[in-house]
Amino acid sequence: MTTKFLLTSFDTWLPHQKSNSSDELLVKISQIQSLADSVTFLRKLPVDFQEAPNLAIAQINQIQPDIIICCGMAESRQKLSVESCACCETDILKTAVNLEPLVADLVATEISHEAGKYVCEALYYAVLKHICDARLGAKCIFVHVPILNDENIDNIVADFLLIMRRLTTWD
Repeated sequence: MTTKFLLTSFDTWLPHQKSNSSDELLVKISQIQSLADSVTFLRKLPVDFQEAPNLAIAQINQIQPDIIICCGMAESRQKLSVESCACCETDILKTAVNLEPLVADLVATEISHEAGKYVCEALYYAVLKHICDARLGAKCIFVHVPILNDENIDNIVADFLLIMRRLTTWD
């Protein structure tokens, strides 16, 4: 049985942004033919606290993925950041994925415990809450993507693909 992935990205939200690095990463991933049958892309989610989660949850309900990787841009970060949790006011939801072995030995990836207090965190929280409330078996992580450039793109794509592979083989 093929593992079904849902990968999400955001659109831009500030005037100086020509693109969103989370979406640039998904474009690169979408060009890998071997993943074509197992990955659904929900690209360029609006940077909106209600619309982004609603669109993602609707897609989750429609395709029932095994693994959900939500991606967002973090302009100030240098590496991929896999978020351990998401907060909504005083409520904190943690991913069920054991992140330490997931990122072990990756060259361009780190674990973060701060999802940003913006739409990225709102999306992550809503998806984690939906998985819990609906008792879904899906695994979910959120990955912040730094600005991509010629120096980091190869390592970031390689790390992201390894994260995807590891998520399919670990319980």
